[in-house]
Formats: sequence, structure tokens, C-alpha cells
Amino acid sequence: MKTLRLKNTLSIFAVALLITALFQACKKDKSPRNSANSAREFTALFGPKAQLLQINASVANTFTLQGGTKITIPANAFKLNGVPVTGNVVITAGEFLKRSQVIFSGTNTNHISGAPLESDGFVFLNASVNGTNVDKQLAANIQMAIPTTNTRVTQIWEGVEKVGDDNQLAWQEPQQNANGAGGIKRESAPVAGFYNFEMGNLGWINCDVFYAYTNPKTTTKVTIANNPGSFATFMGYTGETFVFFCAKGSNVVAQLYTYDSPNSVKSYTDMMPIGVEGKYISFSIKDGKYYYAEQATTITANQNITLTLSETTEAGIQQVINALNTY
Repeated sequence: MKTLRLKNTLSIFAVALLITALFQACKKDKSPRNSANSAREFTALFGPKAQLLQINASVANTFTLQGGTKITIPANAFKLNGVPVTGNVVITAGEFLKRSQVIFSGTNTNHISGAPLESDGFVFLNASVNGTNVDKQLAANIQMAIPTTNTRVTQIWEGVEKVGDDNQLAWQEPQQNANGAGGIKRESAPVAGFYNFEMGNLGWINCDVFYAYTNPKTTTKVTIANNPGSFATFMGYTGETFVFFCAKGSNVVAQLYTYDSPNSVKSYTDMMPIGVEGKYISFSIKDGKYYYAEQATTITANQNITLTLSETTEAGIQQVINALNTY
């Protein structure tokens, strides 16, 4: 499958931030519901908020994000159009450490192949100078430490916001850095409650392992019987309706988005593990109305699920998504 690399690491995330800021500014003028009107606004409001801080790029900087992720950026790590950056740089970061944060944001734990990954947490990291993004490739590796309670070894991935022609997030092996930053650890064992590793690129950075890797695989399909709109792309940038598979007892948020028919989506061919227990969930936000459906199941060969959405409330969708953290 052909993959496309990020052209602008802040593309959709920045749009989501802008929508969030506008909603916060207008909050007093809205009805008591304060509800998002679309899937795009919903992910902006309820997905993890971007964390902004300013650093001096000429010296080494170490900081901790609100969810506990620790980042060390060495001096002179940034370039802008190939020219070293000095002075003030604005860091934009987001943390996606729980299943609810992944779903609320309209992101996922899909490998670039379509295989589901089990997430140990991922972050988004960007840097800009006077509103212009620095180069994605760094001149020196940044040090990352993502908090964990796991004892297993994890793998390191970076995200792309386009899979073929689909505007969707997926995870692949980190791209080689032509600037000389290297030494990326493909695996990381937990030390003192953190996965510690290096990255030579900005953007989406992930700790994941393949889920149910030894199980036989199949293709599954989900039909939304009463879909009020079209299927949503990454972060709800377009479309209204999300479809996910959430594995029971594992932080898996596998998004189904490959078009099968006007009201159906399917997994990638022979990528869903047979025999695992979980839930298919779907939610949709269109014209200020909220819809939700779920079905608990065990994946079987060539599984075909039909979900019927029921109208609900913003609070209702928040409640069922938050409950998936302990599912």
C-alpha cells in the first residue's frame, strides 16, 4: 500500500485547537447544552487539549506534560527550511494516554497495514517560530518518557495523517532522518514507570504493540442501518459517523473506515483477530444531534455486524466513552 508522509504536522490538530478556542470564547452566548454541532467540533471540544509552552531553542529543555509525559529537547535541535533555529520556539503537545482520549479525539490505534495495535500511549509534538512550523526532521534526537504501568516491552511508531487516499491516522515505523539524528529505539522496556526512547522527528509519536498477533485473521464489516450522515475522517475533519472496535481488557481502538457501501465500512482485508472479545461502537454528531450504538461480540470469520443508532445526548455519549477506559 502506498503511504503519504505528513506535509504539515500541525494540519488538523491546529484546526481542532482553533475550534476549541472559539467555543470557549462563545460559551456564555450558547444554550445551556453548550453542545458541539458536528463531529469535527465534538473532537475539538472533548479530545485532549493542546498544551502550549515556549522554550529557548538555543539551550537544552526538559519539561513534563500534564499527563506525565517527560520530554527533553537538546540545544539546537530545530531547523526551519534547513536553517538552524535559535531563540524562542513554541511547543504544541497533546497526550493520548487513555482509550477515551483516543475515541474523543477521533484518532485510533491502527497500524499502517490495518492491523489493530494495543496502545501504551501516544503524543503529538510540534514546534513553531512566529507561527511557522519548524522542519519535522530534527537536528538532534529528543528524549521521550511516556508513563506506563505495564511491564512488557513496547514498540515505537510514528503517525501519518493519510493512508493512501484516505484522510485517516495510522502508525508506521519511524522514518529515517536525513539530518543525522538517529539512534531511534524500535523497542522500549519500562524503567521506573516510563517507556524511555528517542525520536528524530516531530509529529505523532506512539508506544504500541500488535494486538492478538498470533490469532488467525479475518475481514469484518459494520453496517449502520440508519446512518444520519457520511463516515468520519481523521478527527472528524469531514463526515459525521465514527465506527470503532474496542477490545475487552486491552487498550485497542481499531477504527473501521474503509468504504464498503453508503452505510457500511469494513476492516482491512484479513487484519482483525478471530476469537477476541470486544465491542463495536458507533457514534455520530450531525446538526447538533447525537447518536450512539454498540454491540458486544467475539470476532468470527467474515463477521458482518449491523448497528442501529439511537438518538442520545452529549452527556450520554461522554458517559459511554469514558466507561470504555475500564472495559
